[in-house]
Amino acid sequence: MSDQIQEILDIPAEFARDGVQFMKRCTKPDKKEFLRLCQAVGVGFLIMGAVGYIVKLIHIPVNNILVGGA
Repeated sequence: MSDQIQEILDIPAEFARDGVQFMKRCTKPDKKEFLRLCQAVGVGFLIMGAVGYIVKLIHIPVNNILVGGA
């Protein structure tokens, strides 16, 4: 019974240790890495926006054909 309680109490402590170890390993990105990340995110936004726009352009006429033909 006491072993089970000890195991339950060890879980938050282990999680906290892992979190501290992760934060120590993290580094702040330099300017070059930050700009590259911003460019990648921007390109992703543009691609997803273009895909959404194309899907909308295709959806409107198809929807009008389906609704108008019924």
